Amino acid sequence: MASVALTTTALPYLRLRRNTAATLKPNRHSSISLSSLKPTLNASISSFPNFSLKKPSLVFNQKPSSLTVRASAASITPAPAPSSAPVQPWQGASIKPLIASIATGVILWFSPVPAGVNRNAWQLLAIFLGTIVGIITQPLPLGAVAILGLGVSVLTKTLPFAAAFSGFGDPIPWLIALAFFFAKGFIKTGLGNRVAYQFVKLFGSSSLGLGYSLVFSEALLAPAIPSVSARAGGIFLPLVKALCVACGSNAGDGTEHRLGAWLMLTCFQTSVITSAMFLTAMAANPLCATLTLNSINQTIGWLDWAKAAIVPGLASLVLVPLILYVIYPPTLKSSPDAPKLAKEKLEKMGPMTTNEKIMTATLFLTVIKSNQI
Repeated sequence: MASVALTTTALPYLRLRRNTAATLKPNRHSSISLSSLKPTLNASISSFPNFSLKKPSLVFNQKPSSLTVRASAASITPAPAPSSAPVQPWQGASIKPLIASIATGVILWFSPVPAGVNRNAWQLLAIFLGTIVGIITQPLPLGAVAILGLGVSVLTKTLPFAAAFSGFGDPIPWLIALAFFFAKGFIKTGLGNRVAYQFVKLFGSSSLGLGYSLVFSEALLAPAIPSVSARAGGIFLPLVKALCVACGSNAGDGTEHRLGAWLMLTCFQTSVITSAMFLTAMAANPLCATLTLNSINQTIGWLDWAKAAIVPGLASLVLVPLILYVIYPPTLKSSPDAPKLAKEKLEKMGPMTTNEKIMTATLFLTVIKSNQI
């Protein structure tokens, strides 16, 4: 009985020779039928690249046939071992920064209390410094480290719960957090880009009109996006770069003064103005309102801030691009490709999606409700 499992692509050739005195009879359990084979078997199977014999069982009547196999041992490659599952990376806190943060608080906690310092105040200082080290080294995100610090102060009875979490009862921090959520929503849904493209489509046929369209579209988005990085960097910078390329103005090749330099400078200078026009246009504005309430007991709501800043803000938005257009003028006065590009982008975006409509309605509701703060 012979047992052979060979693939002809790995062997140069295989020749079977029949002994003249032997008669081959296939076994009923054999996987290869030999009934069609001629008495004299001298078959070459090199023309079948994927042909293989897997453990055939041959029964010989008188004498087993001779089997000659010529092959190179180096051509037979063992099957690769199954690869082990990849090790999942650690998803928890960074161990070394966490140890540094905890060690700072523990060492200071058990240090001798200086004379004239209350024991409770000293323990609060230990928790505070441990939290600061955690914020700097970041074993976890900043918010998680702050919550852990507050939790430790409550668990150790250093502070009562009402005192530790009193800041969460102030509506101003929640307003800032919601505004940042809105910023993410404007970018993710594409509503911010839609507003900017609409302004460019309507007023972007000239260079000055293009600058004003970008400036006022940013002012329209400023109440909902309280971050210059998210507003100017996340939405308008890619848009301005695309418009400059469409108008043939690229940085570093001598064409930046055609349009790009003036347009970038205009958007940079006016982003500061739009940040000061609304209470939720910049994270520092609610802090100013809180300081005003604590110092002179004067409440400043969203509409109060807007009424006080709208006139100087609009005047600045009108004058600053015009002044820059005079003292730092672009060589390209007309930009006919900008409205065309904006129209193509709007057509590609299609009609307003359900998420954009929900985002718009939520923005108006929040602006109305924020005036009650």
